[in-house]
Amino acid sequence: MIISDRQQTTKKILGIIASPRKLGNSEIIIKEISRRLPEEHELKLLRLHDFNIEPCRACYKCLFGEEKCVIDDDILQIHAAVSEADALIVAAPTYFLAPNASLKRLLDRGLSFYGLQEKMLGKPAVGIAVAGIKGKEGHTLLGVNNFLKCILADLKYSEVIYSAFPGEAALSDENLTIAQTAADSLFGAKVLPAGPHCPLCGGDSFRFLADNKVQCLLCSNRGTINTSGAISFDIQKDNHELFLSSDVAKEHKEWLKEMKLRFFEELPNLKKSRDLYKGGDFVQPGKK
Repeated sequence: MIISDRQQTTKKILGIIASPRKLGNSEIIIKEISRRLPEEHELKLLRLHDFNIEPCRACYKCLFGEEKCVIDDDILQIHAAVSEADALIVAAPTYFLAPNASLKRLLDRGLSFYGLQEKMLGKPAVGIAVAGIKGKEGHTLLGVNNFLKCILADLKYSEVIYSAFPGEAALSDENLTIAQTAADSLFGAKVLPAGPHCPLCGGDSFRFLADNKVQCLLCSNRGTINTSGAISFDIQKDNHELFLSSDVAKEHKEWLKEMKLRFFEELPNLKKSRDLYKGGDFVQPGKK
């Protein structure tokens, strides 16, 4: 019997749950996708709210030397879990038209992922945004896609599911169809948005500017919109990219390192400028 490449090894899947609710719809949809995967696999789950993720200090130390974050929290454990996985499933609920802050808090530490580029680059991933009211997901899906793109994963498919009550995610035929598509695409063919999308990154969220100009909100590149016939976008690469290829990711890392060195060169002038803005009447925690 011939065993296909898709079936010959046990895959390690990491499900990242960006929700504080245990056994909520984000967790359930990840498990439902796992159940439908045709590949033999092991599913590990990582609930972001279980981990201490401190704010980034913008010290850039993770780009030099051992290329590890110097903050003493749980980020290295998260790095290890993501690095060891063969693929990722990420789900985040909508909080006031945006993804739960735990996902952004992790992405704010994104510089520390640059030391893991060789382990991270091209890792297949699918993303799910969960919203309680149809059409009121805001930019939750964009946030999920942004996270996966910026950690250099290969985003195969992403979609919104609508589920208000815990457990409701598995009771909708529409949601289960989305779960099946996610499962089929994780190690299969990439599924692009059905409607107009960015030809560079596949994003389908845009900022509309003057003179028929648009900006893709996922890769941040600009171009024009074509409304003659089916709507399409002509988006051009900028001189400075972040994640569109392994080469540009490495170039961005080197640019960041150069900026840190330039900072030290400019420090005397920067200090003079900052000194002009010292002080202020700050509201202090714990005081009425």
